[in-house]
Amino acid sequence: MAKINQKITPFLWFNSEAEEAAKFYVSLFDDSKILSVARYGESGPGPKGTVMTVEFQLAGQKFIALNGGPQFKFTEAISFVINCGNQDEVDRFWSKLTTGGGIEQPCGWARDKFGLSWQVVPTILDKLLTDPNPAKAKLAMEAMLKMKKIDIKKLQDAVK
Repeated sequence: MAKINQKITPFLWFNSEAEEAAKFYVSLFDDSKILSVARYGESGPGPKGTVMTVEFQLAGQKFIALNGGPQFKFTEAISFVINCGNQDEVDRFWSKLTTGGGIEQPCGWARDKFGLSWQVVPTILDKLLTDPNPAKAKLAMEAMLKMKKIDIKKLQDAVK
């Protein structure tokens, strides 16, 4: 495995799509790449020569994907937040992640084609939700709860 100075590494269990998923995720983010691929050997438990794990990096963060079989599925209880600087970035990630996947729930939650949950969130959202004026923060929250994909302009309009 490649060496990245990181104390905690997300480890994602896939049925058999670890390599496909890693390549997809790497295509979405700058500073991303496949670091290594390990294959099952004679002793299994997967078929000899098939992908066991894929170590990859997304925006500098290391992940490991495992082809572990169908026993476990992703749930919304775990998600990854993508902090987006502008609406174009929100739109781009939203489009790519929901293609073949779906919309989890309001507030920018999307499910990708592998079943993994993502929160596609503009960085301005935190500022609006923590506004020192509680009335403005409430308006921002109410507006956000009505959205599936977060719309920055609508959020800003709601707090005016």
